[in-house]
Amino acid sequence: MKKFILDNCMNIIIKNKNYDEIKLAEIKYGLETLYLTFSKLIIISIIAIILGIFKELIIFLLIYNIMRAPSFGIHASKSWICLLSSTLVFIGLPLLIKRIMIKPIIKIIIGIISIIGIMLFSPADTHKKPIINKKRRKIYKILSTIIAITYVILSILIKENYIANSFLFATLLQNILISPITYKLFKMPYNNYKTYIEKHGLNY
Repeated sequence: MKKFILDNCMNIIIKNKNYDEIKLAEIKYGLETLYLTFSKLIIISIIAIILGIFKELIIFLLIYNIMRAPSFGIHASKSWICLLSSTLVFIGLPLLIKRIMIKPIIKIIIGIISIIGIMLFSPADTHKKPIINKKRRKIYKILSTIIAITYVILSILIKENYIANSFLFATLLQNILISPITYKLFKMPYNNYKTYIEKHGLNY
């Protein structure tokens, strides 16, 4: 199904636009990402509805994706691994978050650690999409840090337990997914922009 849809979309684009190979590769990557995202979201949503946590899932996804947007992070090497890991995380975390109470002091400790991690390691790119623009990387780092600080403060101030926990766990989760340790554990290349710049002899 995936190959059929992507091939047909690419054929339509090729017929109507005269793009070079690099641009076509970027478009194909974008289409593949969209396909995987929507198909994954449908499956996870169905499971969440069955478990009665659909509202919690939507809240957590919204909060998390705002955090992830400027800080990026690791991607699974295969689509089935992505689906499996995403299902475990985005079903497991809402179930956990809904049931636990976290003391303010613990939130502060987790929050400080997560903010430091975001400041140090964001944005974390991938070998398929290295962020080679220095100015853009700086902007992403600043935005990520501001969002992380805001999320930690909200997790302490908001009285609604699930929403407060969602802000904290979204920051913690993203901190894990941009960590060089995580990249190393999954045998994925880190600081991919440096490799790209060296390979193509660009100035940074």
